[in-house]
Amino acid sequence: MTLQHESRFEQSLQRDIALLCSKVQEMAALGEGGLRNSMKALMNRDRQLAYTVILRDRCIDELEIELDRLCLEFIVRQQPVAGHLRFVFATIKIIRELERIGDYAESISRQVLRIIPSDPIPPLDDFNELAELAIPMFHQSVKAFLEKDVDLARSLMVIEDQADLVRSRINGKLLNHREVGELAMEAFAPLMTIARRLERTSDQAKNICEEVIYMTTGEFVKHQRRESFRILFVDADNSCLSPMAGQIGVEFFSDKFIFDSAGITPAVHFDPLMMQFMATRGHPVSKKNPQRFDDYFERQEIQVIVDLGVNIRKELPEKVEKAVVFEWPMEDPSKRAGTAAEIHAAYEQSYSTLVYQLQDLVQAILGHAEFRAKNKTAP
Repeated sequence: MTLQHESRFEQSLQRDIALLCSKVQEMAALGEGGLRNSMKALMNRDRQLAYTVILRDRCIDELEIELDRLCLEFIVRQQPVAGHLRFVFATIKIIRELERIGDYAESISRQVLRIIPSDPIPPLDDFNELAELAIPMFHQSVKAFLEKDVDLARSLMVIEDQADLVRSRINGKLLNHREVGELAMEAFAPLMTIARRLERTSDQAKNICEEVIYMTTGEFVKHQRRESFRILFVDADNSCLSPMAGQIGVEFFSDKFIFDSAGITPAVHFDPLMMQFMATRGHPVSKKNPQRFDDYFERQEIQVIVDLGVNIRKELPEKVEKAVVFEWPMEDPSKRAGTAAEIHAAYEQSYSTLVYQLQDLVQAILGHAEFRAKNKTAP
C-alpha cells in the first residue's frame, strides 16, 4: 500500500470514528436531558414536561438503530483490528447502555404522572441528591469515552457505591413515611421505582467506564457476579399473584437477588388483567408461560420460598426442607368479583402489599448476610 493510499485509509478511518463518536454524544445528550427533565417534572409536578420526556424517547430509539447500522458498516468497511476493533465493540455495548438511560428517563416520567395526583408527598431532597450523583456520573462517563480518558473512567466508578447508599436511605425513609401516614399509598411504589431508575443510571455509567478501560487498555474490569441468591414465589397456579411478586422483585431488587415464580398446578396462561395491570405500572411480566413448581425446583437451588397461600410445607415437605419458607397468605385479585373499580382496587392492594412485604424481606436478608459476615459462626 502506498503512502497516499495509507493516508486515504487513515482519513476514512478517522472520519468514521468521528461520526460514531458524534452520534454517541448526541444520543447521550438526549438521555441526559431526559433524565434532568424527568427530575424537573418530579420536583415541580409538571405533567406536560413528563409527557415531553416520554415522547422524545423515540428519538433515542431511532439513534440506537442508526448507530447499530454505522457500527456494522464500520466493521465491514474498515476491517478494524486491535485498538480500533476494541473501539467499535465498546461502542456497540455503550449504545445499549445509552438506550437503557433513555428508558430510565421515560420510566421516571411515567411514574411522575402517577405521583402528581397523590397527596401527601414528603420532601424529595434525597431524590435530588441521588440524581446529582447519577446524572453527572453518566455525563462524565461519556466524556471519558469520547476522550479515551482512562483515569477519569476509573475515578468515576466509586460513585456507584455512593448512589447505592443514597438509594437504600431513600427506601428506608419511604417506608417510614408510609408507616406514619406522610406518604400516599399510591405514590410509594412509583417513588421506589424512581429511586431505582436513578441508581441504575449510575450502574450504566459504571458499565460505560468499564468499556472505556477495556477499549483503551484491553483490560477487563467487569465486576464478578455476586453469589446468586434465589427467591421463589409459589401459589396454586402461577397465573396472577406469584408472577406479579416475581416481577416486582426483578424490577426493584434484581441487582441483589434472582427472582422467579411457579405454581403447584400451573395454569395455561397468565391472568390477562394482571398482565395489563403490571404493564400499566411499567413492569410488564417477562415470563412467557406459567411454570410448574416441581419442574423449577429440580433445576435450581432455592434459598428462600415465599408461599402465597398454598401451604407448601404440608403439600411438598420434602422439597422445601433445604429452603427458608415464608408464608404470605393473600387474596388472589384474579378471583375477586365486583365492579371494574373494585377489581382494579384489589390488584392495587395486592401490588402494594407485595412491594411492602418484599422490601422488608430484602432488607432482612441483607442485614442477616452482613451479620453472618461479621460473625462466622452465626447459624
